[in-house]
Amino acid sequence: MKAILIHYPKCSTCQKAKKYLTSLAVDFEERHIVEQNPTVEELTLWIQQSKLDIKKFFNTSGNLYKEQKLKDKLPTMSDEEKIQLLASNGMLVKRPLLLYKDTVLVGFKEEAYQQLFK
Repeated sequence: MKAILIHYPKCSTCQKAKKYLTSLAVDFEERHIVEQNPTVEELTLWIQQSKLDIKKFFNTSGNLYKEQKLKDKLPTMSDEEKIQLLASNGMLVKRPLLLYKDTVLVGFKEEAYQQLFK
């Protein structure tokens, strides 16, 4: 089974993740997070599989997050509303996302990638 790296090509963290996967000789396919925005169904599944809080899926350092003042809005939103919001624009989603089997990694941590593919 191929891993899927969902990324934004200009993101330096995404570039590091891609380079690291290549160094581990991992067979993966790439998916541009803006051109192929994650769907509500995908996000719902990934959030369940990751066992992380939905907040971890938001790109809190992104301009769009800040422009929309989501720090103040998210606490009053339902989980369904948060997922709809994430599905509305790939730039709101923290990246990279790495999908492999039933594992979902959010962001890039070398140790987590190494552990997944050892």
